[in-house]
Amino acid sequence: MEYTRVLHKPLVSEKATWAKDMDNQVVFLVNKASNKVEIRKAVEKAFGVKVERVNVTNKRPRTRRRFGREV
Repeated sequence: MEYTRVLHKPLVSEKATWAKDMDNQVVFLVNKASNKVEIRKAVEKAFGVKVERVNVTNKRPRTRRRFGREV
């Protein structure tokens, strides 16, 4: 898979900004079908850096409540 299909966008949040400042880490939203090796290659190709380690986590979408019911 080419890197434009693996990396969707960088995640900008308070926790991601702290990780960037303190630990020199960058947080991305990536394709669900991609694995750690594909993510590593995509970041290295896109930004011209050497990736030391890749951490992946799956996050469930938030359940939205409307009028006391889940939607």
